[in-house]
Amino acid sequence: MHGNGSVTVRQETPQFKSRSVNLATSSLYEEALRRTEARLSRDGALVVDTGQHTGRSPKDKVIVRDADTEKSVWWENNGAITREAFQRLKADVEAYMADRHHYVQELFAGADPSHRISVSVHTELAWHSLFIRNLLIRPLAAEVNSSVDLTIIAAPGFRADPARYGVRSETVIACDFTNRVVLIVGTSYAGEMKKAVFTFLNYVLPAKGVMPMHCSANVGPAGDTAIFFGLSGTGKTTLSATADRTLIGDDEHGWGPDGIFNFEGGCYAKTLRLSPEAEPEIYDAAGRFGTVLENVVLSDAGMPDFDDASRTENTRAAYPLPFIANASETGIAGHPKTLVMLTADAFGVLPPIARLTPDQAIYHFLSGFTAKVAGTEKGVKDPEPTFSACFGAPFMPRPPVVYGNLLRQMIAEHGVSCWLVNTGWTGGPYGVGRRMPIAWTRALLNGALSGALAKGEFRRDAYFGFAVPVAAPGIPAEALTPEKTWADQAAYAAQAAKLVEMFRSNFARFTKDVDEAVRAGGPVAA
Repeated sequence: MHGNGSVTVRQETPQFKSRSVNLATSSLYEEALRRTEARLSRDGALVVDTGQHTGRSPKDKVIVRDADTEKSVWWENNGAITREAFQRLKADVEAYMADRHHYVQELFAGADPSHRISVSVHTELAWHSLFIRNLLIRPLAAEVNSSVDLTIIAAPGFRADPARYGVRSETVIACDFTNRVVLIVGTSYAGEMKKAVFTFLNYVLPAKGVMPMHCSANVGPAGDTAIFFGLSGTGKTTLSATADRTLIGDDEHGWGPDGIFNFEGGCYAKTLRLSPEAEPEIYDAAGRFGTVLENVVLSDAGMPDFDDASRTENTRAAYPLPFIANASETGIAGHPKTLVMLTADAFGVLPPIARLTPDQAIYHFLSGFTAKVAGTEKGVKDPEPTFSACFGAPFMPRPPVVYGNLLRQMIAEHGVSCWLVNTGWTGGPYGVGRRMPIAWTRALLNGALSGALAKGEFRRDAYFGFAVPVAAPGIPAEALTPEKTWADQAAYAAQAAKLVEMFRSNFARFTKDVDEAVRAGGPVAA
């Protein structure tokens, strides 16, 4: 890092024989097409297939367990690798890369110069180099130097020997926080690179008094900043990209003494069922020269079919932030006025919006609830609850309470209004009810962000204890009371009781680490 919270030990960039450094977008297009790594869409996007890995491999992510990390890492959530095994892997990967022409991008993570790190990313694939060039922050010419805070080497063609390195498969994402090196092998899924940077920042920033967050963020004309926590598929990217507010970023931010700042310089948006009507800003960005489309099916005419999930439901577009017309030029904004936690409740129990007290907000932050539904993963037939602490457990190297305590402090210090928004199902569970209309969600968010919703009448939810609006402009009154949307009231009660028990069972692991006020922020039903 530079300035406040500096990292004093810097990692030397590996020396390889044949490499291309900081190629521009057009040159990376030429390389990717020449090497048959990608195809062109009719609109000029670079379309790639990530092979067998169409998503992250969290079970293959490991952290070097040494004297520095032994007592600071949340080992119940993170895999470990020995120092000796990591060094063997690093030497073998470097030898592998030395025999191949590869690509280097020298970039920044962190829009705030006071909390910025320099990142050197070495990739075997040209399109990976374009991806990370899109997702991180490109330095100005005067900012380029030889100092490196974090080195990432991505070699998908390298297959790890589990016996040699003490890992579980040929795919490995190995993080050495002490020496600031990440090795990614055996997977072509580019999202591993961006999440490796996020994981590193989640490790180093809390000690500097900066809250790292898996959230999107935007700011209104009056300078009112809002942040949106949420797991994949809950609407983080979609709901933060709106024409009447300036987009700060769609996925990763820090909250420090001066306000919030984007960690990245681009967006990584889901594209399945992307439409110009519901998500015009993202739809436009997905069809531009410079965008990378992952696992999107092309028609014979070269048109992306965003409704085709034959490759995966996790189709993505990676593009620079300026591709969004109203994106922030600085990636920096003031302290949030509003904090929103997004959940896709496939059980049809939670209301479309609820106001949270600060203690309830921390309870739900540590819970990190959403639900998987049939079709999203092999073998999933019925809705399955997902509780991902801090709305991003796979990227949290420290215990959740570290982030929860820091967020609680920030909320209190800046008087932040907190809301829980359900973008999931209404009128019944998945398969019976319907997905919450995006127009409802946007209308409710507009009311929350403007302050108008807080001025209305509220009721106390009988199961979770939070405050739910009785009425809201443009929203059917019964929609704000979920049980009224169900044909079978007894079935709703049974489903709600089931969800309450899921929350309580999950939160049991945190009860010893939080005070009574936070423990009381959860469900209230017997």
